[in-house]
Amino acid sequence: MSNRLFQGIVHQMKDAIDRTIGVIDETSVVIACSELGKIGEVNESINSETLSSTAPFVINGYTYKSFGSSAKYDYAVFVQGTDEYAQKYAQLLSVSFASIKQYYDEKYDRSNFIKNVILDNILPGDIYLKARELHFNSEVSRVCLLIKIVSKTDVSAYDIVQNIFPDKTKDFVININEEEIALVKEVKADTESRDLEKLASSIADTLSSEFYTHCVVGIGTTVTGIKDLARSFKEAQSALEVAKVFDTERTIVSYDNLGIARLIYQLPTTLCKMFLKEVFKRGSIESLDQETLFTIQRFFENNLNVSETSRKLFVHRNTLVYRLEKIKKLTGLDLREFEDAIVFKVALMVKKYLNASPTKY
Repeated sequence: MSNRLFQGIVHQMKDAIDRTIGVIDETSVVIACSELGKIGEVNESINSETLSSTAPFVINGYTYKSFGSSAKYDYAVFVQGTDEYAQKYAQLLSVSFASIKQYYDEKYDRSNFIKNVILDNILPGDIYLKARELHFNSEVSRVCLLIKIVSKTDVSAYDIVQNIFPDKTKDFVININEEEIALVKEVKADTESRDLEKLASSIADTLSSEFYTHCVVGIGTTVTGIKDLARSFKEAQSALEVAKVFDTERTIVSYDNLGIARLIYQLPTTLCKMFLKEVFKRGSIESLDQETLFTIQRFFENNLNVSETSRKLFVHRNTLVYRLEKIKKLTGLDLREFEDAIVFKVALMVKKYLNASPTKY
C-alpha cells in the first residue's frame, strides 16, 4: 500500500475533521498525518497485539482504530481526542481507509496476476485459485495485444496507453520491458479480427500523431478463460516476429492473418535449406540479381499478368517475356505456370526466413 496514497486521503480529510488525524503501520511508525511533522515518528506504546484489537482504543490522548486485510490488521487510524466524536471519526476513517486499501491492493495484485499469467510465471493449478481470491471474472473473452515501441520520445508510452484504457477493472496495461507494453483487453465474444485491428490502429495513431512515438502492434486471438491468455500473448509475440521477417512495412499484425508466413516461420531451418536445394537444382537463388528479383515481385503482385506487369514496370511486353525465360533457364521454373509460381513464391519467403537467422532450431 502506498504511503503517498494514505497521505493524500488524510490531506483531503483534514479540513472536514478539525483535529489531528493520521495512520500508523504495523511497526508503529506514523506513515501519514495531517501534521506533516509527525510523519516518521514511532509510537512505542503500540505493538502488534494492540493493533489486533477490533474495538477502538485510546493511547496518550489519541483514539485509534485498526484496519487491514481480513487475515490481520496491518494499520490503524488515529484521531486526536478521547471523546465520543473522536471514536466516531476513528471508526469512519478506518472503514474508509480499509475500503481504499482493498481497492488499491486488488488493482495492484490483479495487474501482477495478469502479468504472471501471460508470462507463464504461475502454475496452471494456481491460476483459478488466485482468480477467485481476486474476484476475477474468468468467463469473459479477452485478447492480448503487444505494443512494441520502434522509436520513442521522452513521453512514457506506458502512461499514454493506460490513459487510453482507463477502466482498470476490465483492461490491463502491463509493462513488459522498456520497448514492449502488453494490453489485455476484455472484448465481446463475437469481436472480429478487423475490429481488433481498428483498435490497434487507434493506439498506434494516438502514439504517433500526438506523441511522436512510433510502434508496431501484434494481436493475439480472442480467448475465453484466464489460462489461455498466455497463448494469446505468445501469438501476439509471434505475429510481430513473423512480420519482422516477412512484412516489415506493416504496423498492425494480427496472428489470425499471417497466412503461409506463420507456417514457414515454424519450420526447422534444416528443412528450409533442404527445400531450397530441392527447388533450385539447376542454380542457386543467389544467381538472380536484384533487378530480376524486383521483376518477379511485381509479376506476383499483378497476378502473373504479363501485360499488366510490363505496363507497371514501363518495359515492353517482350522484354518481360525475355526476363521470365531467363529465370526459367536459370532455375527451371516457369513463373507463368501457376504451380511453378507458387513454388517460387514460397521459396522466396523461405529464403527471407533463413536470412533473418532464426535461432529456434
